[in-house]
Amino acid sequence: MRVGLITPEPGHPLLAATTALLAPEHVVEPVDPASAPPARVADVYLLKSRTPHALALARELELRGAAVLNSASATALCQDRTAMAELADAAGLPFAATRTFAALAPLPDDPDLTYPLVVKSRHSRRHDLVARADDAAGLRALAGEWAREPVVVQEFTANSGWDHKLWVIGDRVFAALRRSELAPDGRGPTRSLALDGLPPGWAELALRVGEVFALDVYGVDLIDADGSPLIVDVNAFPGIRGQRGAPEALAELALGAGGGRLIPRARARSAQESCSTP
Repeated sequence: MRVGLITPEPGHPLLAATTALLAPEHVVEPVDPASAPPARVADVYLLKSRTPHALALARELELRGAAVLNSASATALCQDRTAMAELADAAGLPFAATRTFAALAPLPDDPDLTYPLVVKSRHSRRHDLVARADDAAGLRALAGEWAREPVVVQEFTANSGWDHKLWVIGDRVFAALRRSELAPDGRGPTRSLALDGLPPGWAELALRVGEVFALDVYGVDLIDADGSPLIVDVNAFPGIRGQRGAPEALAELALGAGGGRLIPRARARSAQESCSTP
């Protein structure tokens, strides 16, 4: 089987470990996201890049019949925090209430905002804006650098200062605790967490997110909001570092999708929608 890695970093620990598992019996080909589509299409591609070039390449490969995990459309949706919140709300997922603004600059003068709040870049990317503002003065300070940035705003929910990081590969769930970047002392270490250390129903909620967002490899950030889970972010194909069994799960998922034993969620949804169209 031929497995393509759409990424500028094929040496990423998760991908490198997965490649080591696959390489003895299969061909694993790193694919530069900025390159033209290869002449020979692989059986399955792992899309671990979110650049416009990578998404365009993935779309072209999908049109040529390749299985892509995750699909370009599902990956792109997770980059738009407004679309993410709308989809989660429509599906009844416990997602942080989200408002969208065309630019940050006017927000300090908005009398309808409730503090403290969390302000984030609407479009998720490296080094984007994610910050807490306790008052209008805090927003003005952020506007000094991010005045024209399209943003989403969420009311700050009191919590322990630790994010529950849940990662899913196929039907396998992995978990950790990470000190939130919004905590007073800033982002801190990540601690592994056994699944039986999660509150009841949280692993099932993470699996439900994959169904709603048509994702096969993804992360869900949860906080404990007075005993109930609250989703604050969904990420397509995150790093999933240091999780025992993750490379094995990814290798199994790739082989299943490439061999036709597993239908990627986005492809399954597309087929279902086609069948239901009169």
